[in-house]
Amino acid sequence: MAQATTYDNGDGLYYPLTKMNFLVSVNQIQGTAAFSEVTGIEASVDVIEFRQGNAHSLAPVKIPGLVKHGNITLKFGYTLDSAFKTWIQECVSEVRGQMPRNEVQIELIDINGGAPNTKVDSVTGTRVWLLTNAWVAKYTGPDLNASTSEVAIESVELAYEELVIPN
Repeated sequence: MAQATTYDNGDGLYYPLTKMNFLVSVNQIQGTAAFSEVTGIEASVDVIEFRQGNAHSLAPVKIPGLVKHGNITLKFGYTLDSAFKTWIQECVSEVRGQMPRNEVQIELIDINGGAPNTKVDSVTGTRVWLLTNAWVAKYTGPDLNASTSEVAIESVELAYEELVIPN
């Protein structure tokens, strides 16, 4: 049985991690892009059912099949930093060479434990998801409307090959 983890704030009170504080980093990309939302972290295993002809049971046997991952959507306010935008352009350009794949790290930050951590640390409650061989599958520009004062939000959909949860 898995044990629920809680975090002591020093007063003997325990708080769960909040989902509003997180970092997203892409290896080999030097620069900053602040994300307001990350959705779609998921993995599923296909279920293969079969039944042998001489089985005594009428119920099929179930065995695990391929592991599949959905795409991750990152939403961010328009940024002037060119490193992340360059990666997007390299992926969605009609003229490109080999697809530029990167490792993406999504880190849920424990604000109750102090400053954000840059490494996986099960003691402070940091939760990390690593996406291997990720690339930009879709880019959506901001909706533009001169009659509103909203932030220009862009979104990027990342396809990836493997989800690793190291902690």
